[in-house]
Amino acid sequence: MRGTRRPFVWSSERIAVALAVVGFLLASLLVLLVGCGGSPGRTGQMDGHPSAVPPDLASIPDAVPRFEPPSRYGNPPEYEVFGQRYRTLVSSDGFEQQGLASWYGTKFHGRRTSSGEPYDMFAMTAAHRELPLPSYVEVTNLDNGKRVVVRVNDRGPFVAGRVIDLSYAAAHRIDMVEKGVAPVHIRVVTPDDDEARPLRVAGTEILDDPGPKQPDSAETEPRFVQVGAFADRSAAERVRDDLHSLGFADVRVTALSSTSGTPLHRVRIGPLEDPSAVRDVEARLQQAALQDYRIVID
Repeated sequence: MRGTRRPFVWSSERIAVALAVVGFLLASLLVLLVGCGGSPGRTGQMDGHPSAVPPDLASIPDAVPRFEPPSRYGNPPEYEVFGQRYRTLVSSDGFEQQGLASWYGTKFHGRRTSSGEPYDMFAMTAAHRELPLPSYVEVTNLDNGKRVVVRVNDRGPFVAGRVIDLSYAAAHRIDMVEKGVAPVHIRVVTPDDDEARPLRVAGTEILDDPGPKQPDSAETEPRFVQVGAFADRSAAERVRDDLHSLGFADVRVTALSSTSGTPLHRVRIGPLEDPSAVRDVEARLQQAALQDYRIVID
């Protein structure tokens, strides 16, 4: 009869053709996804360059080692990435390492790090696979001898042959941005490590800020929170103005002669007579994501 439709039957030939079509579509989709996604992990590739580099990049201070509680999020006993298992060190005491360093930039800028903090490519930070978070390490570029002290607050790099991922600012400090990778020596530093004294940079000159040591009568002396020390006074004044905009009232810029003969312009909050006032300033600085500071006594 007209209008009567024959039932559709899946023959073996039709099934084979359908499977071939589905397989082709899945393969095409997989190729597209791989092409868009790129290689996994932080690789320090050159496309991490920022579109605009801060004019005072050379004035960004080294991380200042200080005692901090372990990160609540970044210190599991062990973890797995891309099928590889890693163990987190319980202590960083005496840790040293040598290998290749890379850096990561715009692709991760503003994203959450393993410690829960946002990644800032213009801060002196780094990523390491095993060190407790946070830790402080001195990184020396073995090609040119340049050094930088960074705060480790992230995990990585998960690329064979590399031992540390530096922020863009830290990589710039030791002159490895253009090469992308460099052989380095890593050494953990602590607040009581004399060799870990914070460095401040003006142009290409590395300056040592000696800073006053705390006397035995520290409990009765007025304290200052030093946020930075710069050879360029205008850089120090910019930091002072930024602190004023954050609501800090007693901010001063004072000059101190250094061993190199070039004066250092120190940015300090204070004097703070009450220890609770010091803690309040520390809390406000941390809330503003300003981690590089030290407590000093005149």
